[in-house]
Amino acid sequence: MPLTSDEELRSLFDLETIAVVGCSTTPGKAAHEIPAYLQRHGYEIVPVNPFADEVLGKRAYDSLDEVERSVDLVNVFRPSEAVPGVVDDVLARHEEHADVQALWLQLGITHDEAVARAEEAGLRVVQDRCMKVEHQRLLE
Repeated sequence: MPLTSDEELRSLFDLETIAVVGCSTTPGKAAHEIPAYLQRHGYEIVPVNPFADEVLGKRAYDSLDEVERSVDLVNVFRPSEAVPGVVDDVLARHEEHADVQALWLQLGITHDEAVARAEEAGLRVVQDRCMKVEHQRLLE
């Protein structure tokens, strides 16, 4: 079952490196502004966007598999119907690198079956919540 309690959500903000799948180069879009907010608050952002070379001053990777550094949490800005494929990538990385601890699906993004697979693999999961809103509510 996805995390919902304040204590559970707060624990995810102790994680430091966040890969952002669907990170946007366009200022004003949530997929740009929310990672920028997290970056300003000290989180290491790793953009994953196959259509960009750089986002937020960081190298953008074509896929989660290409990310060379350790990743603590994967934050997803993709349509709900794309979530099963993203979860496949997250689970493959989790199995190969044993680094991903959590998966966060942004506000409006849900997929119960894919979330269940991630949870069965031992990941902590949030869906249909905004990471920026929760950070502001719980930590500011």
